[in-house]
Amino acid sequence: MKKILVPTDFSEAATNAFVHALEFAKVVKAELILLHTFEIPVYDSQFFPENYASIYSSIELAKFEMFKDEIPKLRAIAAERNLDNIVIKHRLMDGDLVYNLKNAVEEDEIDFVIMGTTGVSDWTKFFTGSNTNSVISEVKVPVLCVPIDAKFKKIKTIGFTTRYREKDKVELRKVLKIAKKTDAKVKSLYVRSSSTDVSDMTIKEWQTEFANENVEFLVLPSDEVKETILDFVLFKDIDILTTITHKRSFFESIFDSSFSQKITKEVSIPVLIMHEN
Repeated sequence: MKKILVPTDFSEAATNAFVHALEFAKVVKAELILLHTFEIPVYDSQFFPENYASIYSSIELAKFEMFKDEIPKLRAIAAERNLDNIVIKHRLMDGDLVYNLKNAVEEDEIDFVIMGTTGVSDWTKFFTGSNTNSVISEVKVPVLCVPIDAKFKKIKTIGFTTRYREKDKVELRKVLKIAKKTDAKVKSLYVRSSSTDVSDMTIKEWQTEFANENVEFLVLPSDEVKETILDFVLFKDIDILTTITHKRSFFESIFDSSFSQKITKEVSIPVLIMHEN
């Protein structure tokens, strides 16, 4: 059975992502593992020589009680959606979120991570800040980032951005498997700028190789890459946008704060981050 890791702080954004995770788990026949992390403040033991250990114990107990109180609320959401048959497990860990997330992915052999974002500040942290290196570069599983306003709806069209590299085919096949389970169509986008060098022959080869799959290949000439991707999402009714982190500098240039705001606020669709092998 596949495993989906869902980091949560029990906020509105995290709970919204939990709903997406439930529905995705139903489709791919997966179990959910909820990860809640907390950081214990650093105290100087010389000032607390007698109750040093008890301070940590009390904080851990308080976090455990809060965690225990929140879980039934999430299970109630699952029951309301007739998804209470989904297996839900839990992880309560002390320490940095990114560090613990990476360890949980490895130890539990996670297949997907689904996490909520509240807006531009989260996108900036995940995609252009120090956390990016850990979440995007080090966690070698697909990460679905769900904006707080992206309420779950049936997935009909999955957008897939590509540069027609050979390695991109591996990720496209993964997306096509997901699309089959949801009875969705995949629309593949290549933005042909004046500086790109993908030949028409390569594009034809892809079209031939995937001729029997439910995928449409779109090639749009433009030097305005971000605006073209946004138009693609808007006018092609994309429900999830998929991108590959094979070239981080390109990824960062696309998902800057202004573009992120348009995706999270104007479009409000989940973004699936795939990793090349």
